[in-house]
Amino acid sequence: MGKKEKGKPNPLGEVSRDYTINLHKAVHKETFKRKAPRAVSHIIRFAQKNMLTEDVRVDPQLNEAVWKTGIRNLPRRIRVRLQRKKKEEDDGKGKYYTLAQYVPVDTFANLKTEITKVQ
Repeated sequence: MGKKEKGKPNPLGEVSRDYTINLHKAVHKETFKRKAPRAVSHIIRFAQKNMLTEDVRVDPQLNEAVWKTGIRNLPRRIRVRLQRKKKEEDDGKGKYYTLAQYVPVDTFANLKTEITKVQ
C-alpha cells in the first residue's frame, strides 16, 4: 500500500451519485420572486462543488420539479442524480460535464448519498 502523493489530484472519471438537497435552507430569507431561480442556482453550485466540474446541465424534469408549485412555493427537499460524463466536444472548459436529473421519491427518511451505476 503506497501513500498518496501530495499535490496531485485524483484523476476524475465517470461516476453517478444520488443526493438529497435541502432547498429550504438554500432559499431561506430570499424574496418570494427569487426563490425558484435561486434554488436552481443552488443545485448548479452544489453539483459544481461535489462533482468537480464547471459545466453543469440541468435536466428539464428537474427544472419542472423545482418550479412545479410556482416561483415561491418550493419543495423543501429534492432528490437529485448527479452524473459526471465525458464531453464529446472540446470547448476548453474541461473534459467532463455534470448532468443533474430529478429522482422522484416517496419519502426522504433515511436516505443517504448513493453511488449508482453509470448508464
